Amino acid sequence: MGAAEAAQARKVSPDTHAAMAQGYRFVGEVVGGVLGGVGLGWLLDRFAHTQPWGVVGGLLIGTGFSIFTAVTAAARSSKKELDALGPLPSAPDDEDED
Repeated sequence: MGAAEAAQARKVSPDTHAAMAQGYRFVGEVVGGVLGGVGLGWLLDRFAHTQPWGVVGGLLIGTGFSIFTAVTAAARSSKKELDALGPLPSAPDDEDED
């Protein structure tokens, strides 16, 4: 009974939910890009009779697109967090002044 009460007493911050949502979005973009590329490659193979080159090309293009969107989303998220922190304090110089 003590573990159940402790689990109920523990509260999850809204930041945790936002981070989880961002993680699920990232996974969805990566998986969706790869599967979308494979699907379009399969359609190309089906209608142009180019097996297996359409699927291979679609897989490579979908993977590249997924990597691009993931890096873009990570950079956007990082910039948003840095802007929220404000200006960073400057570090003192370690040079000796003689």
